[in-house]
Amino acid sequence: MARYHIRKYQESNHKLFSEGLTEYVPIAFHMLRLPQTLMLLLGGALTLFLVSGSWLLALIASLSLLAALRFLAKYPWTQCGVRAFNTDLSDITKTYLSVLVSCFWVAESEEQVVGMVGCLPAEDPTLQRKQLELFHLCVTFKHCGQGMAKALVRTVLQFAWDQGYSEVVLAATVLQDSALGLYQSLGFQKIHKFFFSMSFRIITVPAICLIYHPPSAQVCQALQKGGGL
Repeated sequence: MARYHIRKYQESNHKLFSEGLTEYVPIAFHMLRLPQTLMLLLGGALTLFLVSGSWLLALIASLSLLAALRFLAKYPWTQCGVRAFNTDLSDITKTYLSVLVSCFWVAESEEQVVGMVGCLPAEDPTLQRKQLELFHLCVTFKHCGQGMAKALVRTVLQFAWDQGYSEVVLAATVLQDSALGLYQSLGFQKIHKFFFSMSFRIITVPAICLIYHPPSAQVCQALQKGGGL
């Protein structure tokens, strides 16, 4: 297992972030396994064969439809990456490190950035409590399973406690099974489901909002001594 350490983001890391996010973007191939998708592919091919009498034409049409569905399944994830690099990730220092109530960290192994996570105060003006939102948890495939993601999340939770936040929230899609399991193992609880955008609704990939309530000062000190945070 490779050794790693977590530190704050530096400007020289930006290119590595771009590569890491591109590698980690999941592709919603589950859309191609949905019953309605299979019915569309098989039903369309059979209908075209009955009309034209040509299996070749039906096969070509089915392959073309499959390619279109694959693009449709990938499109929302691609747009999320583009939107991120055009908004908060376009200037990480300004967005996350210009004030004390937000931060951005990287996990570094063998002088290479292999993971990241950031957090910002929630923007909902109706909130009656201090809420911190976790963003962009990411670890490269090569370094998954080494505890880096858990360490990065714990870094955010410790930061939330130090800054006096009463809640930490985040959102993850239902396809991110390992991430959801990690969050829940650290004490996050599911609140509700929603869709990031219409494109995610079309491919039936909802997101789950989770919330974490930092423990009291006494409990937090006990967790720190026992390695729980």
